[in-house]
Amino acid sequence: MYLVLQRIKTLLEDCVNGSKMWLLMQSESIANNFHELTVELATLLDIFSVKEVEISEDVEELFLLLRKQCSQAKVFVDERDSSLRLDVLTMLDRIQKEIVPDNSKLAEIFDFLGLPNSLSCKEEIENLEDEVQNQKDEKAKSDMIALIGLVRYAKCVLFEPLTPGSDSKTKKLASDANIPADFRCPISLDLMRDPVVMATGQTYDRESIALWIESGHNTCPKTGQALVHTSLIPNQALKNLIAMWCRELKIPFETAGDNNRTNGVIKNKAALEATKMTASFLVNKMAASQSMEAVNGVIYELRTLAKSNSDSRACIAEAGAIPVLARYLGSDVGAGSLNLQVNAVTAMLNLSILEANKTRIMENGKALNGVIEVLRTGATWEAKGNAAATIFSLSCVHSHRKLLGRKTRVIKGLMDLAKSGPPGPKRDALVAILNLAGDREAARRLVEEGVVDMVKEMINVLPVEATAILEMVVKRGGIMAVAAAHNTIKKLGTLMREGSETARESAVATLVTICRKGGAEIVAELATIIGIERIIWELMGSGTMRARRKASSLLRIVRRWAAGLDGDFLEGHSTVATSSSSSSRVVISV
Repeated sequence: MYLVLQRIKTLLEDCVNGSKMWLLMQSESIANNFHELTVELATLLDIFSVKEVEISEDVEELFLLLRKQCSQAKVFVDERDSSLRLDVLTMLDRIQKEIVPDNSKLAEIFDFLGLPNSLSCKEEIENLEDEVQNQKDEKAKSDMIALIGLVRYAKCVLFEPLTPGSDSKTKKLASDANIPADFRCPISLDLMRDPVVMATGQTYDRESIALWIESGHNTCPKTGQALVHTSLIPNQALKNLIAMWCRELKIPFETAGDNNRTNGVIKNKAALEATKMTASFLVNKMAASQSMEAVNGVIYELRTLAKSNSDSRACIAEAGAIPVLARYLGSDVGAGSLNLQVNAVTAMLNLSILEANKTRIMENGKALNGVIEVLRTGATWEAKGNAAATIFSLSCVHSHRKLLGRKTRVIKGLMDLAKSGPPGPKRDALVAILNLAGDREAARRLVEEGVVDMVKEMINVLPVEATAILEMVVKRGGIMAVAAAHNTIKKLGTLMREGSETARESAVATLVTICRKGGAEIVAELATIIGIERIIWELMGSGTMRARRKASSLLRIVRRWAAGLDGDFLEGHSTVATSSSSSSRVVISV
């Protein structure tokens, strides 16, 4: 009897705490579940020997009444629920046929369900998303995603939009949390849902790195290394850590399998048409809004919608959002409304994740110039950081990278942010700089702007990003970059001895590149570091696979330099050792 009562309690809690819309759709099934439990309880009450228990007459009377009621119970579904369920299904069918819902009918449905404002709709969407993750039946998942589209549309059409801070009681989004750096994809800068390891040992989100490879790239986005192969290996350990972190902070987390299945059913016609209607409504409302406050609310809704999935990003852009958003990126907007500028540039960032939207932004002069202006003169660090992240996202396309790398304002803006920004925006700027440095002309401009000196200061703060940039600019920046890198040798040697595993790997890889490009003078500087050969040996024994390989190369370079064999390690140089330099060489002992 206790177990049956617990099952009844659990079913009641699920009904109270779950999605109201899905509860309505499942009203007949839930009524049957309650009836089955009631029948089980009636059986238990019937065989319970009440006479053997010392209870008062009043309690016994209640017991007998309960037993009678349970034995006479029948399946019951409220006629109003059945009628409303039919209305919702009819509305979804009309949406599928591209017929815009009647607002009065929509308001009637949401009033009956107890969804009276944007906040309650947001909670309903989150509850439906949770239901999607809990469901295994593909048809049920498809139906839920259609309902999410309907609720999202109603939320925007019927109620005033939410703004940051007005929905603080609802579940967190990953974008609102302080995501650990190791959990972010280096390409999208978003929380990784399906982390995979590529040939260089670097980890990326599967969707982002697959798109990078499909775009024709044969190098690692973070290190610039040529890829030996393009196989992607799931990083299950990291995925488990991310899932645990999300559960602790109550952030929705879809596993790889869930993502694939969700993406499979989101092509549901009703869901797609509802998303198109929502995007069109918001863009038109944004264009027509007169007050800053009204515009800010609409852009925040667009920002949130663009964060949800690729279909939403495509629908928003196709509705004409990009040129309208560009109006709210200027410094005059930042001075008048800090939140408005942040929301506008973040919406642009979220839209830029979709490959087709990168081209749309690059081809719209006002949009691109607006992002650059926020990078240079944004009213807040958050706005500047998101502008830098947008530049990074755009530069993932090779032709866009070349164009951005030739814009002095982009280079200066990123450099200034990297030098003076707080940790988050600073990292955004460094990652964008690394991507741009893959282009020779951009690398040359970065060197002219003092990127090597900046990196030297960053090595102790963000060692992995700083050393990766240094390696890339030395590869691409020519003799000027090699000369500038001379002053970083000792810092890289220290990092190779004292840094984290990843930092040591980056340091030794960068030293190999600098030594090969710079020749005997650079190696001589490296040789002055006390115990350098012992440091290299330790890395060969305990570093990552790539670190061991690079350490082995560095050891050969140092030993060949000591033996006077310059030509065996130089890349693109024909250095002839002078008698004075040759005589100064000594064999370094371990």
